[in-house]
Amino acid sequence: MYTLNTDNLNTDNLNDLQVQTTFDELVEPMAVRVARPRCSDGHGTLTHLFFSENHVDTARAKAICGKCKLAEDCLAGAVERAEPWGVWGGELIENGRIVANKRPRGRPPKHARVPTVIDEVPIPPHLVA
Repeated sequence: MYTLNTDNLNTDNLNDLQVQTTFDELVEPMAVRVARPRCSDGHGTLTHLFFSENHVDTARAKAICGKCKLAEDCLAGAVERAEPWGVWGGELIENGRIVANKRPRGRPPKHARVPTVIDEVPIPPHLVA
């Protein structure tokens, strides 16, 4: 946060240049503002999607990351920290490494499962043409 330097400021008679300078000191510049990731709403409402055992939920989390501007940085940070699991930057991470899809519980299938691709939000049936 910026603080206003009021040492040499006489508030009784300010001219336009002083007012603009004061305003610039108080307002945070655009370059300092940081973009927020799409998955962060401040309340953790989407956390269950990013750390789910269900492949549909993880596919939905990947779709959310697919439209995020910070996905590359998120993935790089997760790999650097060796995150144990979850969807980070549009990729599924398990045991600190990127995996194509999560292995379900039980015996492995004879044929590899095709990755599930799901939209971020399902389209209601009455809107499908």
